[in-house]
Amino acid sequence: MKKLLITSLALCTVIAVKAQENVNDLLAAGVADAKRFTQDYIAPASEGLAYGINNGWFNNAKSPKRFHFELSVIGNVGFIKDEKKSFEMNVSDYENIRFEDGSSSKSVATALGHNDPDITVIITYDDPIFGNQETELILPTGIGSENVNLIPAGFLQASFSPFKGTQLKGRFFPKVETEDTKIGLYGFGIQQEFTSWLPADKVFPVAISGLIAYTHLDASYDFTDAEYVDGENQRVETDTNTLLFQLIVGTKLPIVNFYGGLGYITGTSTTDLLGTYVVTDGLLFSEEINDPFSIEHDVSGIRATVGANLKLGFFGLNADYTVAEFDSATLGINFSF
Repeated sequence: MKKLLITSLALCTVIAVKAQENVNDLLAAGVADAKRFTQDYIAPASEGLAYGINNGWFNNAKSPKRFHFELSVIGNVGFIKDEKKSFEMNVSDYENIRFEDGSSSKSVATALGHNDPDITVIITYDDPIFGNQETELILPTGIGSENVNLIPAGFLQASFSPFKGTQLKGRFFPKVETEDTKIGLYGFGIQQEFTSWLPADKVFPVAISGLIAYTHLDASYDFTDAEYVDGENQRVETDTNTLLFQLIVGTKLPIVNFYGGLGYITGTSTTDLLGTYVVTDGLLFSEEINDPFSIEHDVSGIRATVGANLKLGFFGLNADYTVAEFDSATLGINFSF
């Protein structure tokens, strides 16, 4: 589990690998059952990641001067709500899985939660020689087992103003590889101050801007050598694409400014379980499964942000708080040229 904490951005992207510790038994119950469980298990992590990578796109509502360039280092943390730490698992939704104690449903951990105590299920599989067979499986827990209640993220961001009132923005997290994890992020956007079009924009007390931004994240985790199950080239790959539409209002003061915004996020996160998996009962039965399944999760929601910006010469500092499906706090260090 500690391996999943190596890179902050990878925290919830590759957390689904935790479920693969028991992938042999899950796949033995059938690809449909394994996919159904994994979909509910990783959905909150995918959602939290999508919200996290959209923070920090703006730090002010007023536009800088023409040909202004700004470089920012941005970090933020998303706060995990209790309702995102578990989901209701109904045995009626599964073909070959039931709870050990006969319950029809139970609240079980998502990738963001923790099962305490462990939850055991019985899975049924079809052995070509002995017919229906059963085995026990302890459901995977999540990052809550490590007392993690935050989803961190960070990136570098740059903006340039080619025209009055217009900022072109780009952000990235360089493609890095740490042990078996690969992850990278990039995005681009445009922010336009509408009040800069007014004849008396310099005396207008507030600035009003609009922002549209696209963010892409892709990551993979190779667990072929983890010995969860026989096979080769076993990995989880995640691809997340989002759009942010934001309206921003703020003060127009020389040193300290306050800003607020109302926005809407929409996007899709796709997680693929890839590779070859040999499901076996350890004696006579074995079955090879290639690229078991792909899970797609749509994300959308409204967010509201309030923050402040301090500017001292070429150096600036901003902090804000966003209320959304995953509340978050963001801190940015800005250098202007």
